[in-house]
Amino acid sequence: MACSKTKPKTQYLQGNVFGTTFHISYVSNDPLNCEKQVDSLFHLLNKSLSTYIQTSDISRINNNDTDVVVDTFFLEVYDKSKRIYKESNGVFDPTIGILVNAWGFGPGKVVENLDSTKVEELLQYVGFDKVVIQDGKLKKEHPNMYFDFNAIAKGYGVDVIGRYLESASVNNYLVEIGGELRARGTNAMGNLWRIGIEKPNFDGTRGIQKILSLENKSLATSGNYRKFKVNPKTGEKFVHTIDSKTGFTARRDLLSATVIADMDCADVDGYATTFMAMGYEGTLQFLEKHPELKVFLIVSDEQGEFTEYTSEGL
Repeated sequence: MACSKTKPKTQYLQGNVFGTTFHISYVSNDPLNCEKQVDSLFHLLNKSLSTYIQTSDISRINNNDTDVVVDTFFLEVYDKSKRIYKESNGVFDPTIGILVNAWGFGPGKVVENLDSTKVEELLQYVGFDKVVIQDGKLKKEHPNMYFDFNAIAKGYGVDVIGRYLESASVNNYLVEIGGELRARGTNAMGNLWRIGIEKPNFDGTRGIQKILSLENKSLATSGNYRKFKVNPKTGEKFVHTIDSKTGFTARRDLLSATVIADMDCADVDGYATTFMAMGYEGTLQFLEKHPELKVFLIVSDEQGEFTEYTSEGL
C-alpha cells in the first residue's frame, strides 16, 4: 500500500448540547464526516444523564422508577463520582440535587424563602453513601433523594466524543463542551493545542486571563462569577456551588478553579467543582495528596483584589 502524501487538514464540528456549546477540532489526512455519530452519542448521553429530560434514565430514577437498569454511561459516571466523593470526604456529592433545585439552579422545584430549618430538612436526603447499585439498578435510601451529575457530565461527554475519535483512528484532536476540554496529539501545524482561560468578569464581558498549551491532557474550569442568582427582595447574590455539608450556597474565596491532568475530562471536571466548594486553603491541602493534579486558581482576597495560584510546572 502506498503511503498517503495528503497534507493533514483540520476539520471542525460545532453546535449546541447540554445547554451549552461544543467545538470539536480534529486532524485527519482523509475526510471524516462524524456529525451523525457525534449527534447519536450526545443523544445517548442525554437519554442517560440529563435531568432536564423527563424520560431520561436519571430523571426516571429521581422519580422512583424502579425498573431502570443503568447503562454504561451512568455506571461510569457513578463510579467516578463515588471515587471523588470518598477522596473529598463528601464535598463532591451528586445527591446534592434536591438542594440544587431548591436554590433554583436545577430543573426541579424551587423552595421559596429557604432558611436553616428547611435546608436541614432537605439535607437528610443528601449523601452518596445512602445509595447503591445492585443488579444494575440504583437503590436509594429515601425516595426524595435526587441525583444530579451536571458537575461531571459535560466532562464525561468530552471523553465519550474523544474516545469515539480515537476509535476512528483520529489521534490528534481537541474536544470542548462548555469550556471543558480533552486534547490529544497536536494541531495540523504539529503544535500543541493552545487554549485560553477566562478572566472572572462579573459584568458579562469576556477576556483571557491565561493561555495554556495542552499535551495529551484534560482541562476543566469551574467558577461562580457567571452562575449566580440575586434575591429580588434583598439583593443578596447566591452562587451555584452548593456546600454538601451545610446545604447553603458555598461562599468561598475561589472565583475560578481550572484543573489540568493526564486523565479523563470527567475526572478533572469533578475536581474543579470540588475545589470551588473547598475554597483556596482546602484545595491546597487536597493537592498535597494529589500531585497528579495541576491547577490554575483565581482567588479573591478580603479587599476584593484578584490573585493567582499556578501549580509548579504548569
